[in-house]
Formats: sequence, structure tokens, C-alpha cells
Amino acid sequence: MTNEQTAIKATYFSIIGNTSLAIIKGIAGVFGNSYALVADAIESTTDIFSSFLVLFGIKYSNKPPDKNHPYGHGRAEPLITFLVVGFLITSATIIAYESIQNIGTAHALPKSWTLIILGLIIFWKEYSFKTVMKKSILTNSSSLKADAWHHRSDAITSVAAFIGISIALFFGKGYESADDWAALFASFFILYNSYLIFRPALGEIMDEHRYDDLVANIRQISLKVDGIIGTEKCFIRKAGMQYHVDLHAIVDAEISVKAGHDLAHKLKDTLRNEIIELGHVLIHIEPNK
Repeated sequence: MTNEQTAIKATYFSIIGNTSLAIIKGIAGVFGNSYALVADAIESTTDIFSSFLVLFGIKYSNKPPDKNHPYGHGRAEPLITFLVVGFLITSATIIAYESIQNIGTAHALPKSWTLIILGLIIFWKEYSFKTVMKKSILTNSSSLKADAWHHRSDAITSVAAFIGISIALFFGKGYESADDWAALFASFFILYNSYLIFRPALGEIMDEHRYDDLVANIRQISLKVDGIIGTEKCFIRKAGMQYHVDLHAIVDAEISVKAGHDLAHKLKDTLRNEIIELGHVLIHIEPNK
């Protein structure tokens, strides 16, 4: 299975899960007198749309290079990640606003059975986070990583709701708003996670260097190629699920231009065979001193 197929499968997993949970949370929140659950349902609903955005981004970013995009379409993925972050911020803002409104409004205590619903939701969302995060690491997908953090944020908001409802039920009359305070706390946590998702995607757009381990691996593999004496500069930039590399390789100063050209191709082919995540590899030949 290719990285693209793996990422797409993980995204469909998120879409189906979020759709089911949005319905369950919404119904349980309304009939169980829990705004924290309703807030959870709102977030899950935005997660559905963001997962569709991730799906579009993955498919578009994996389109092959063309005349206008010689390096491919990989930069679409961090742009989609920015949109996903926008969905997160929007949902957090709505949840915070509604929580503040409900804190000052008298309402009935949540139903005790909502705790059972929340317990099951917490288990499922944490499982979903680990599943999608594993796929994001496997495929080097920043937007899939953002989708994974949506699951973790959802799990945290559900934990907050569980705590809030438990407090309201334990202390009884006068503590009905504990549920709303829990939803307010969850909204701030969602905003914090939004930053954690946004920062790496911004670094990808700005060609920020964040790949020391990959550079070390490239240098190590390069030295295994006969004729490559060493390496100098090694620049890496990420686009979608691929890494584009500019590498300066040191060779014997006495060899012919053709021999140097052949060595460059041999090194390029070796790197791409050893590290399947590499896209374009540009080799600059440097003579040894």
C-alpha cells in the first residue's frame, strides 16, 4: 500500500468515526442536559468537515508534477493544515462563547448515564488518535497529523466533560454549571492544540530546517557509494509526503566531468532507493582539495 493510499484510508476512518460520534454526542447532550456533550458534538461536526479537507489535500498534494508544478503539488498539504486549524479555532470559539452564556443560565443537572457515553467516547477517540497519528508518521503527512490531533482534542474535551458532569452530579443543586465550566476549559485546550498543529505546517511552508536525523542518514548512505569521498551542504525541504534534497558531494578532483556526472546519478539513485520518502534529489559535485 502506498503512502497516499494509507493516508486516504486513515482519513476515511476519521470521517466515519467523527460522523457517528457527532450524532451520538448531540443526541446524548440534548436528552442528557449536558452542554459539554453538545460542545463535544459541535467539535466532532467541525472535525467531519476538516477531515474532508484533509482528504482533498492528500489527494491533491500527491498529484504528479506537471509543467506549472515541476516539484509536484505537495505544498497544498500544509495549506490544508492551516484550514483545519481554522476549523479548530472556530469550534473552540463557539464552544467558549456558548459555555459562558450557559454558565449564567439556570438549567437542570446532567443525567448520570451521560458519563457512560463519555467513557466510551474517550476510549474510542484516544484509540483513533493513536491509529491516525501512527499513519501520519508512516506517511510523513502534516495534514494527517493535524487530523490525529483533532481526535486527541476531542478526547480531552470529553475528559473535561466527564469531570464537569461528575462534579455536578456529586455536589448536586448549585453545581449545574460545572458541566459548562468543563466545556470552557476544553475550548482553551483546543486553542492550544491548534498552535501545536499550526507551527510545524508553518515551518514546512517557510522551508524551515527540522530534519537533522534525515540529513545524518543521507550523509551516511552517501559514503557507501564508491567514489563519494564525503558530503558538504545538505538542504532539505518538505512538500507533502516527500522531502526534496540539495546535496553537495565531494569526489576526486582528477576524475572526468562524465565520471562526476555518472557518480551524481549513482548517488541520487542510491539515496532514492534507500529512502523512499525522497522526491527531487539534486547532487552538486565538489572536488576534494
